[in-house]
Amino acid sequence: MAAKIKSGDTVIVLTGRDKGKTGEVIKMMPDDNKALVRGVNMVRRHQRQTQTQEGGIIAKEAPIHLSNIAIVDPQDGKATRVGFKVREDGTKVRVAKRSGDLIDG
Repeated sequence: MAAKIKSGDTVIVLTGRDKGKTGEVIKMMPDDNKALVRGVNMVRRHQRQTQTQEGGIIAKEAPIHLSNIAIVDPQDGKATRVGFKVREDGTKVRVAKRSGDLIDG
């Protein structure tokens, strides 16, 4: 199955503490069905000091389940589902179900 959400996509959070927030997907974890989204699901972690990194309490993104995020429609900025179309030249592209716009060039 082709990936409906990829790194670099802009997504919106559907449920939970950060409902309504949007952010860019930093990293996909397809084995766990999770994604890291910039600025969403922030947690505070205690970190020990190392030679390269300072110690203290740092805030970083925690993975969020794919069922709780949706791609943002390029036309109106609302959540949409993802469909697929095959172009005349044979390339497969992702399409927003809400507006019919192409998601990736």
